Amino acid sequence: MSAILKPVKTNRLSVELATDETMIRESLELRYRIFAEEMGANLDTTEAIDEDRFDAHCHHLVVRDTRSGDLIASTRLLTDKGAADAGSFYSETEFDMQNIKCLNGSKVEVGRTCVDARYRSGAAIAVLWQGLSSFVQQNHIDFLFGCASIELQEDDGIMATAIMNRLRTHALIDEKYRVRPKTRLPITPLPDEVVAARMPPLLKAYVRLGAKACGEACWDEDFGVADVFMLLNINNLDASYSRHFMSRGGNA
Repeated sequence: MSAILKPVKTNRLSVELATDETMIRESLELRYRIFAEEMGANLDTTEAIDEDRFDAHCHHLVVRDTRSGDLIASTRLLTDKGAADAGSFYSETEFDMQNIKCLNGSKVEVGRTCVDARYRSGAAIAVLWQGLSSFVQQNHIDFLFGCASIELQEDDGIMATAIMNRLRTHALIDEKYRVRPKTRLPITPLPDEVVAARMPPLLKAYVRLGAKACGEACWDEDFGVADVFMLLNINNLDASYSRHFMSRGGNA
Protein backbone atom coordinates (compact mmCIF):
# COMPACT_ATOMS: atom_id res chain seq x y z
CA MET A 1 0.00 0.00 0.00
CA SER A 2 2.85 2.36 -0.88
CA ALA A 3 2.14 6.04 -1.49
CA ILE A 4 4.02 9.25 -1.02
CA LEU A 5 3.11 12.66 0.36
CA LYS A 6 5.37 15.46 1.45
CA PRO A 7 3.74 17.16 4.46
CA VAL A 8 2.10 20.55 3.77
CA LYS A 9 2.33 23.23 6.48
CA THR A 10 0.76 26.65 6.98
CA ASN A 11 1.28 29.05 9.86
CA ARG A 12 -1.02 27.07 12.14
CA LEU A 13 -2.09 23.86 10.41
CA SER A 14 -0.25 20.92 8.86
CA VAL A 15 -1.46 18.03 6.73
CA GLU A 16 0.22 14.68 6.18
CA LEU A 17 -0.42 10.98 5.84
CA ALA A 18 -0.71 9.14 9.14
CA THR A 19 2.56 7.31 9.66
CA ASP A 20 1.78 5.05 12.60
CA GLU A 21 -1.06 3.36 14.46
CA THR A 22 -1.28 6.15 17.03
CA MET A 23 -2.04 8.74 14.35
CA ILE A 24 -4.58 6.45 12.69
CA ARG A 25 -6.24 5.88 16.06
CA GLU A 26 -6.57 9.66 16.52
CA SER A 27 -8.32 9.86 13.15
CA LEU A 28 -10.72 7.05 14.05
CA GLU A 29 -11.52 8.74 17.37
CA LEU A 30 -12.19 12.08 15.65
CA ARG A 31 -14.51 10.35 13.20
CA TYR A 32 -16.41 8.74 16.07
CA ARG A 33 -16.87 12.05 17.87
CA ILE A 34 -18.24 13.71 14.75
CA PHE A 35 -20.25 10.93 13.13
CA ALA A 36 -21.58 9.11 16.21
CA GLU A 37 -21.66 11.67 19.02
CA GLU A 38 -22.42 14.79 16.97
CA MET A 39 -24.40 13.46 14.00
CA GLY A 40 -25.95 10.41 15.68
CA ALA A 41 -24.68 7.79 13.23
CA ASN A 42 -25.37 4.19 14.15
CA LEU A 43 -21.86 2.71 14.14
CA ASP A 44 -21.09 -0.97 14.61
CA THR A 45 -18.43 -0.58 17.30
CA THR A 46 -17.83 -1.33 20.97
CA GLU A 47 -15.14 1.35 21.28
CA ALA A 48 -15.19 5.11 20.80
CA ILE A 49 -13.78 4.82 17.29
CA ASP A 50 -15.25 4.72 13.78
CA GLU A 51 -13.56 1.81 12.03
CA ASP A 52 -14.59 -0.63 9.32
CA ARG A 53 -12.92 -3.29 7.20
CA PHE A 54 -11.60 -0.74 4.69
CA ASP A 55 -9.51 1.32 7.12
CA ALA A 56 -6.62 -1.14 7.23
CA HIS A 57 -6.22 -0.72 3.47
CA CYS A 58 -6.51 3.09 3.36
CA HIS A 59 -4.10 5.96 3.63
CA HIS A 60 -5.28 8.38 6.32
CA LEU A 61 -4.79 12.05 5.51
CA VAL A 62 -4.83 14.12 8.69
CA VAL A 63 -4.73 17.81 9.59
CA ARG A 64 -3.20 18.93 12.87
CA ASP A 65 -3.22 22.22 14.76
CA THR A 66 0.51 22.79 15.22
CA ARG A 67 -0.04 25.00 18.27
CA SER A 68 -2.24 22.69 20.32
CA GLY A 69 -1.09 19.43 18.73
CA ASP A 70 -4.73 18.37 18.21
CA LEU A 71 -5.73 16.32 15.17
CA ILE A 72 -8.63 18.38 13.83
CA ALA A 73 -9.57 16.98 10.40
CA SER A 74 -9.11 13.80 8.41
CA THR A 75 -10.12 11.86 5.36
CA ARG A 76 -9.19 8.41 4.15
CA LEU A 77 -7.87 7.53 0.70
CA LEU A 78 -8.39 4.13 -0.89
CA THR A 79 -6.34 3.47 -4.02
CA ASP A 80 -6.91 0.81 -6.68
CA LYS A 81 -4.36 -1.39 -4.94
CA GLY A 82 -5.96 -0.86 -1.53
CA ALA A 83 -9.40 -1.68 -2.91
CA ALA A 84 -8.08 -4.87 -4.49
CA ASP A 85 -6.67 -5.91 -1.11
CA ALA A 86 -9.92 -4.97 0.67
CA GLY A 87 -12.06 -6.78 -1.89
CA SER A 88 -13.82 -3.65 -3.13
CA PHE A 89 -14.10 0.10 -2.78
CA TYR A 90 -16.29 1.34 0.07
CA SER A 91 -18.61 2.97 -2.46
CA GLU A 92 -19.44 -0.48 -3.80
CA THR A 93 -21.36 -1.16 -0.58
CA GLU A 94 -23.80 1.57 -1.69
CA PHE A 95 -23.57 1.68 -5.48
CA ASP A 96 -23.14 -0.51 -8.52
CA MET A 97 -20.10 1.33 -9.89
CA GLN A 98 -18.93 -0.97 -12.66
CA ASN A 99 -18.85 1.92 -15.13
CA ILE A 100 -16.38 3.73 -12.86
CA LYS A 101 -14.14 0.74 -12.29
CA CYS A 102 -13.79 0.35 -16.06
CA LEU A 103 -12.28 3.84 -16.44
CA ASN A 104 -8.75 3.76 -17.83
CA GLY A 105 -6.45 5.39 -15.30
CA SER A 106 -5.43 5.35 -11.65
CA LYS A 107 -8.21 6.02 -9.16
CA VAL A 108 -8.49 6.96 -5.51
CA GLU A 109 -11.62 6.97 -3.37
CA VAL A 110 -12.02 9.79 -0.85
CA GLY A 111 -14.16 9.00 2.17
CA ARG A 112 -15.06 9.63 5.81
CA THR A 113 -14.06 13.30 5.54
CA CYS A 114 -14.62 15.18 8.78
CA VAL A 115 -13.56 18.40 10.49
CA ASP A 116 -13.67 19.26 14.19
CA ALA A 117 -16.54 21.67 14.92
CA ARG A 118 -14.11 24.31 16.22
CA TYR A 119 -12.34 24.49 12.83
CA ARG A 120 -15.18 24.64 10.31
CA SER A 121 -14.61 28.23 9.25
CA GLY A 122 -12.77 27.07 6.13
CA ALA A 123 -9.04 26.88 6.85
CA ALA A 124 -9.02 23.23 7.89
CA ILE A 125 -10.89 21.95 4.85
CA ALA A 126 -8.67 24.14 2.63
CA VAL A 127 -5.54 22.58 4.09
CA LEU A 128 -7.08 19.12 3.75
CA TRP A 129 -7.69 19.84 0.04
CA GLN A 130 -4.08 21.00 -0.28
CA GLY A 131 -2.91 17.69 1.13
CA LEU A 132 -5.20 15.81 -1.24
CA SER A 133 -3.85 17.91 -4.12
CA SER A 134 -0.30 16.94 -3.25
CA PHE A 135 -1.26 13.27 -2.93
CA VAL A 136 -2.90 13.32 -6.36
CA GLN A 137 0.11 14.90 -8.02
CA GLN A 138 2.83 12.95 -6.26
CA ASN A 139 1.10 9.61 -6.89
CA HIS A 140 -0.09 10.37 -10.45
CA ILE A 141 -3.81 9.91 -9.81
CA ASP A 142 -6.19 10.31 -12.76
CA PHE A 143 -9.60 10.11 -11.07
CA LEU A 144 -10.95 11.06 -7.65
CA PHE A 145 -14.33 9.81 -6.50
CA GLY A 146 -16.31 9.39 -3.35
CA CYS A 147 -19.64 9.75 -1.59
CA ALA A 148 -20.54 13.33 -0.65
CA SER A 149 -23.22 13.31 2.02
CA ILE A 150 -26.37 15.37 2.38
CA GLU A 151 -27.78 15.39 5.91
CA LEU A 152 -31.42 14.39 5.99
CA GLN A 153 -33.22 17.00 8.02
CA GLU A 154 -36.66 16.62 9.56
CA ASP A 155 -38.33 18.01 6.46
CA ASP A 156 -39.48 14.81 4.72
CA GLY A 157 -36.47 14.96 2.40
CA ILE A 158 -37.37 18.32 0.84
CA MET A 159 -33.88 19.87 1.03
CA ALA A 160 -32.15 16.70 -0.18
CA THR A 161 -34.51 16.54 -3.15
CA ALA A 162 -33.88 20.22 -3.94
CA ILE A 163 -30.11 19.66 -3.87
CA MET A 164 -30.45 16.66 -6.16
CA ASN A 165 -32.51 18.78 -8.56
CA ARG A 166 -29.62 21.27 -8.70
CA LEU A 167 -27.12 18.50 -9.39
CA ARG A 168 -29.27 16.98 -12.14
CA THR A 169 -29.48 20.38 -13.81
CA HIS A 170 -25.90 21.59 -13.45
CA ALA A 171 -23.56 18.71 -12.64
CA LEU A 172 -24.88 15.37 -13.92
CA ILE A 173 -22.42 13.12 -15.74
CA ASP A 174 -23.03 11.40 -19.08
CA GLU A 175 -25.14 8.25 -18.98
CA LYS A 176 -22.22 5.93 -19.73
CA TYR A 177 -20.52 6.89 -16.43
CA ARG A 178 -23.57 6.57 -14.18
CA VAL A 179 -23.70 4.46 -11.02
CA ARG A 180 -26.79 2.82 -9.55
CA PRO A 181 -27.64 3.23 -5.84
CA LYS A 182 -28.51 0.00 -4.06
CA THR A 183 -31.00 1.87 -1.86
CA ARG A 184 -32.19 4.89 -3.78
CA LEU A 185 -33.20 7.99 -1.86
CA PRO A 186 -36.94 8.46 -2.40
CA ILE A 187 -37.86 11.52 -4.45
CA THR A 188 -39.99 13.95 -2.48
CA PRO A 189 -42.45 16.26 -4.29
CA LEU A 190 -41.28 19.84 -3.72
CA PRO A 191 -43.54 22.64 -2.52
CA ASP A 192 -43.72 25.62 -4.89
CA GLU A 193 -41.86 27.86 -2.43
CA VAL A 194 -38.73 25.66 -2.47
CA VAL A 195 -36.73 27.11 -5.34
CA ALA A 196 -33.14 26.58 -4.15
CA ALA A 197 -31.12 24.65 -1.62
CA ARG A 198 -27.70 25.26 -0.14
CA MET A 199 -25.26 22.46 -0.91
CA PRO A 200 -23.07 21.00 1.88
CA PRO A 201 -19.47 22.35 1.79
CA LEU A 202 -17.83 19.12 0.58
CA LEU A 203 -20.39 18.62 -2.18
CA LYS A 204 -20.08 22.27 -3.19
CA ALA A 205 -16.29 21.95 -3.37
CA TYR A 206 -16.56 18.89 -5.60
CA VAL A 207 -18.86 20.73 -8.02
CA ARG A 208 -16.69 23.85 -8.11
CA LEU A 209 -13.69 21.71 -8.97
CA GLY A 210 -15.53 20.26 -11.95
CA ALA A 211 -16.69 16.95 -10.46
CA LYS A 212 -19.89 15.37 -11.71
CA ALA A 213 -22.72 13.60 -9.92
CA CYS A 214 -22.93 10.06 -11.26
CA GLY A 215 -26.65 9.51 -10.75
CA GLU A 216 -29.23 9.34 -8.01
CA ALA A 217 -28.36 9.44 -4.30
CA CYS A 218 -28.17 6.43 -2.01
CA TRP A 219 -29.91 6.45 1.35
CA ASP A 220 -27.40 5.58 4.09
CA GLU A 221 -29.69 4.69 6.97
CA ASP A 222 -26.88 4.14 9.52
CA PHE A 223 -25.47 7.64 9.01
CA GLY A 224 -28.83 9.29 8.37
CA VAL A 225 -27.65 10.89 5.12
CA ALA A 226 -28.12 10.77 1.38
CA ASP A 227 -24.86 9.90 -0.37
CA VAL A 228 -24.13 11.30 -3.82
CA PHE A 229 -21.45 9.56 -5.88
CA MET A 230 -19.13 12.27 -7.24
CA LEU A 231 -16.41 11.73 -9.86
CA LEU A 232 -13.59 14.13 -10.71
CA ASN A 233 -11.39 13.62 -13.76
CA ILE A 234 -8.17 15.41 -12.82
CA ASN A 235 -7.71 16.50 -16.43
CA ASN A 236 -11.07 18.29 -16.32
CA LEU A 237 -10.43 20.52 -13.33
CA ASP A 238 -12.28 23.83 -13.58
CA ALA A 239 -9.66 26.42 -14.55
CA SER A 240 -11.22 29.24 -12.50
CA TYR A 241 -11.11 27.20 -9.29
CA SER A 242 -8.21 24.82 -9.75
CA ARG A 243 -5.70 27.28 -8.24
CA HIS A 244 -7.42 26.60 -4.91
CA PHE A 245 -6.84 22.88 -5.36
CA MET A 246 -3.63 22.26 -7.26
CA SER A 247 -1.00 23.66 -9.51
CA ARG A 248 -0.35 21.49 -12.55
CA GLY A 249 3.28 22.47 -12.16
CA GLY A 250 3.48 20.39 -9.00
CA ASN A 251 3.08 22.86 -6.15
CA ALA A 252 0.11 22.52 -3.86
